[in-house]
Amino acid sequence: QVQLAESGGGLVQAGGSLRLSCVASGSIFRSNTMGWYRLAPGKQRELIARISNSGSTNYADSVKGRFTISRDNDKNTVYLQMNSLKPEDTAVYYCNGFFKFFDWGQGTQVTVSS
Repeated sequence: QVQLAESGGGLVQAGGSLRLSCVASGSIFRSNTMGWYRLAPGKQRELIARISNSGSTNYADSVKGRFTISRDNDKNTVYLQMNSLKPEDTAVYYCNGFFKFFDWGQGTQVTVSS
């Protein structure tokens, strides 16, 4: 069973930066495209970035140019560097697979104040 554990969230002022981490247990990590998702109050969970096992990336328009997804297969970890944060980025952030989903982790709260 794959377990996902997100960390790195917090409270930051608009324009600030945060780096999120997601550690995945299990040996399937390096063979899967992984994604970062977020769930904001009153909205549906949305995919904001994904990275293939070879490192190809794709971003939602809302974060393109501000967020960077990366992965370290040796550490079974996927990262999300978030720069130029905006209040509308406030949400709980989760990682999960893209073509194959696993049980959701607890997520990490990101709050951006104006």
